[in-house]
Amino acid sequence: MAHFAKLGAGNIVEEVHVVSNEVATSEQAGVDFLNNLFNTRDIWKQTSYNTRLGIHKLGGTPFRKNYAGKGSYYDDTRDAFIAPCGHASWTLNEETCGYEAPIPYPNDGSIWNEETQSWDL
Repeated sequence: MAHFAKLGAGNIVEEVHVVSNEVATSEQAGVDFLNNLFNTRDIWKQTSYNTRLGIHKLGGTPFRKNYAGKGSYYDDTRDAFIAPCGHASWTLNEETCGYEAPIPYPNDGSIWNEETQSWDL
């Protein structure tokens, strides 16, 4: 199945729809199908359900860095979907198009504390 993200104002993802691979034989075919289905001229971008942080979890070719979820941003320059970040101190990793904390995650179940700029158990 192919997944397509509908872009709204500011390239924010409004919704994601699934289209059969038999219909979406190309990105444009999927876009045309959705615009005909909804009788619109919306902007759609194909997204990969199996791609996260620039890695395809099944070993395939990563597509647009991240799966597009509602509220994600599509960056034309990077040709990537970027999820919103709720932490002002985190920075965007240009390679993965994911946000990273200023201190590496300790992998112990901690939660980021923006106020103290640290990981709390």
